[in-house]
Amino acid sequence: MALFSCLVLLAAPAKAGDRAIYLDLARSGWGYQLRSTMLRRDMSIPVRINGRDLSGAALCVIGERPTARTQAVLNSFSALTRRVFGRPVPMRYAGEEATGCGTRRIVVLRLYSGYPPNGALSRDIGWMNAAYGLGLPKGRSYAAGSPGQAQTFFGRRGSATHLLVQQADATLNDPLSEVFFRSILIEELFQSFTFGMDILMLQRPPVFQSKLQEVPLNIHRLPWGSEAFKAALVSTNPTGLCAFDVFMMHAVAEAPVEQTTEPAFLAFIDEAFDRLDLMAQDTLADPNLSLLLDPDCQAYRP
Repeated sequence: MALFSCLVLLAAPAKAGDRAIYLDLARSGWGYQLRSTMLRRDMSIPVRINGRDLSGAALCVIGERPTARTQAVLNSFSALTRRVFGRPVPMRYAGEEATGCGTRRIVVLRLYSGYPPNGALSRDIGWMNAAYGLGLPKGRSYAAGSPGQAQTFFGRRGSATHLLVQQADATLNDPLSEVFFRSILIEELFQSFTFGMDILMLQRPPVFQSKLQEVPLNIHRLPWGSEAFKAALVSTNPTGLCAFDVFMMHAVAEAPVEQTTEPAFLAFIDEAFDRLDLMAQDTLADPNLSLLLDPDCQAYRP
């Protein structure tokens, strides 16, 4: 496990072999097809996946107010999107319920500590279903499956993204908890704003190359929120973004494609690789973004 360091480690310029490695990771994280969907969803509603679609979307925070540590991550991520997409992530706190968010281009982020607020999660999705015409079954209940999770729904009146992320309560002040809660928030923000999918690893690599890489781990028998639970979950993937992840954010922002899940996206990355890598190196050198980076992976070149 790599604890956060204030040192900014600069990634070296790309080597010849990086192109193939990055393309393989991009193919795994973005070259997917939706093989299943929520049970009884209206299948006549089209699905269009482009990681650039949330550029400029506002973050509507509900539930608990962000702690100082949570707010620091949100601010750093907004600074990252400003560098990459040319737009920050505007954000505001809208109270306890998602109904206060309005129906503009938003990402709903429900923060909580302690046990998952499954009742509130069900109300959030029920409101989004009605507001965006998502075609989900009415009256259905939803439950959290992990401390951090993100869902994007496609509706007749636009798409809607919902994040449910646990944050530390005011009494927790230990290094493991700090890394754990920061890591799950960074992961959900990154995946939501790029549409990158988990890249499952059969075994833990010597060095992770992406926040998307994940080693499957059975933690169902560990008490939720225990030290063992946090340590196990933190060990499954990087604690922050890697050089490849920042590279892919630039690729998503620059690619002239209809969907970032189509072969044309990979072709663009191959063609524009050197330019994208230089952009990523410049972004990685920004000390204001160090909170988001895992120093053990973001400087790594295989």
